[in-house]
Amino acid sequence: MQNELRLKKKPPSARGQDVLVRSAADIPVWKTITLQAFASSLALRNALDAKGCKVGGLAAEILARPAFVVSTTRKDVRLVAVSAAELGFRADTVTLGAVYVRVQQLGLGLAGAEIGPQLRLQYFDQPIGEFLIIGMEPIKTWSGEQVVLNVANGGAGLILIGQDGRPDAEISATSRLLFVRSDPAASADPRGEAAAFLPR
Repeated sequence: MQNELRLKKKPPSARGQDVLVRSAADIPVWKTITLQAFASSLALRNALDAKGCKVGGLAAEILARPAFVVSTTRKDVRLVAVSAAELGFRADTVTLGAVYVRVQQLGLGLAGAEIGPQLRLQYFDQPIGEFLIIGMEPIKTWSGEQVVLNVANGGAGLILIGQDGRPDAEISATSRLLFVRSDPAASADPRGEAAAFLPR
């Protein structure tokens, strides 16, 4: 399954069909989910287990880290799905940091870490072969590895997995990433925050 996250290329003819995104308004809302209020990250993990959703090793470690926080109130979150190719990147691969900078320049927001498991609990009809990278600030494992979450169906069931979340980590230009349709008034100029995700 980890191999599916790597550099899977689309034929050149198909790459030409990507719709170029010029503003956040060009990206329709993909799905609206309701963040359930869980008492703790452990309660959220137990909910995943109860629904038969698998959790990979890296994802399980992230859910147990102090930096992983859960909402205390219910709220709706609008998610958009976009690929680097749709954002105008023409190479076969692109760094995660470059994608983050681009989407924030467009006015989209990074997703909270809990979006991954909360989406997993609400997305049971995910097509086989679909891997959705959560566009989130990475969380460090106990050993210091930066990880982001991925909501996936690799054919062996619904799963939440972790993957390399370093700003210079390369992903396929056709990989789909999820971001949040943010409040337009929340930030007049997101470029300062976005610059923190550029590779160093």
